[in-house]
Amino acid sequence: MAIVALQNVSKDYLTDGQRVRALNDVSLEINRGELVALVGRSGCGKSTLLNLAGAMDFPTAGTVLLDGVPTSSLDDAGLTLLRREKVGFIFQSFQLLRTLTVFENVELPLLLAGKPNARAVAREKLVWVELDGLGDRYPHQLSGGQMQRVGIARALVQSPSILLADEPTGNLDTVTGNIILELLKRLTRELKTATLIATHSAEAAALADAIVRLRDGKIEVPIRR
Repeated sequence: MAIVALQNVSKDYLTDGQRVRALNDVSLEINRGELVALVGRSGCGKSTLLNLAGAMDFPTAGTVLLDGVPTSSLDDAGLTLLRREKVGFIFQSFQLLRTLTVFENVELPLLLAGKPNARAVAREKLVWVELDGLGDRYPHQLSGGQMQRVGIARALVQSPSILLADEPTGNLDTVTGNIILELLKRLTRELKTATLIATHSAEAAALADAIVRLRDGKIEVPIRR
């Protein structure tokens, strides 16, 4: 079963009193252990699709299934729990709290959820992203690539079914960005997550198991390798 399935999904927004269609009858499945690159020009619907896949927004028409659960069927508490347990978010701007150490940034989602052994889990995930030994540093003491690795470790602490990454290499130089992409591909394979990356990066598309190109809110024929 697909981790995320969009079934004939459309999404409309009201802009200055006019209805604008951001996605138009989109169907897509993302499977466990698969890295998918979502590409296309700005405004084509990439961010909208990413938000729908992570249950941060809901379709105007059609169905979004996250690990088999229709997102539109849940109340606020159910959505919070679904996102917390099933989705890991990775951001272009890292979104680290500068007053917290690396350990504290990574373990924060577990502490907020009341989970035990938060520090041990944080340490384990930092090993996965090859930052073991840097847990006591603060974000300003890290390079951009290291900060993004911390962001990835934080996304992994709940053992999510899917990782959603919005331009994860957008603030990094090409060499560092490629290292981050290789890391995401390795984690996808070894941890058996599904990973969806919204990107303008040709390097990300080259590494992906599937390329989904959006144009004017519609998916062109996906390329699967």
